[in-house]
Amino acid sequence: MNTTTSSPHTTSADGAPGAAAAQTVVQPLWDAPVRVLHGLMLLGLGGAWLTAEADGWRVLHISFGLLLAGAMLLRVLWGFVGTRPARFASFVRGPSAVVAHLRALLAGQAGPHAGHNPAGGWATLALLSGGLLAAGSGWLTWAQGERWEDVHETLANGMLLLVGLHVAAVVLTGWLSRDRLIPAMVTGRKAVPVGTPPTRRMHRWLAVGMLAAALGFWVWSLGPTAPWQGAGSEVAHDGAGHERHHDRDHHNGQDKDD
Repeated sequence: MNTTTSSPHTTSADGAPGAAAAQTVVQPLWDAPVRVLHGLMLLGLGGAWLTAEADGWRVLHISFGLLLAGAMLLRVLWGFVGTRPARFASFVRGPSAVVAHLRALLAGQAGPHAGHNPAGGWATLALLSGGLLAAGSGWLTWAQGERWEDVHETLANGMLLLVGLHVAAVVLTGWLSRDRLIPAMVTGRKAVPVGTPPTRRMHRWLAVGMLAAALGFWVWSLGPTAPWQGAGSEVAHDGAGHERHHDRDHHNGQDKDD
């Protein structure tokens, strides 16, 4: 059921500043896969951050990082084949649109958008790119050793900075434009300009499949057949967060001498 409300802002059909006053209608916007992948990315990033410096939690850190990478790769794919609001083509705009949105926002004239606003669209691309680079460098750190560690740490810190800026921007934009962005990503329903086509297919079963795949990966990743099992016993972190690789040959030699 759609709910129509009056808006004091002047917006066009796509949420950009316009010449005529517009009404908004609360209707389905974000499909289920978008919301599930958003939650999985949040879980993967938070888990990877919490386990980054924890001794003996290397396996969990790798698992969270791969969960983040997998969710981001699926989000990139869904950005080309998903519902209209989820597609990059619907929310990635040029620099002039971003500048116009920011000016309207600061002037108190920006209203709800039918999806990501122009600045949020570029933020989405930056977050996906940063997350994939951080996860990829983490994989190289595990596979090829310490030479990638500094790169991974730098990219991971940059990703955390992007996330912090993203959260701050979402809160500030929601307050200035009276657009409830966070609840919309949870419920899928959002206030949009009247005339915006609603999202009719939410693809709930696809979202359920994504959750099942994530759970299956998690069970396998923590099981004995995962290739990174034992990483926590071979690599430990010192107090400064640097890795200490145990010299197994040295210890084996001592055992023989004993």
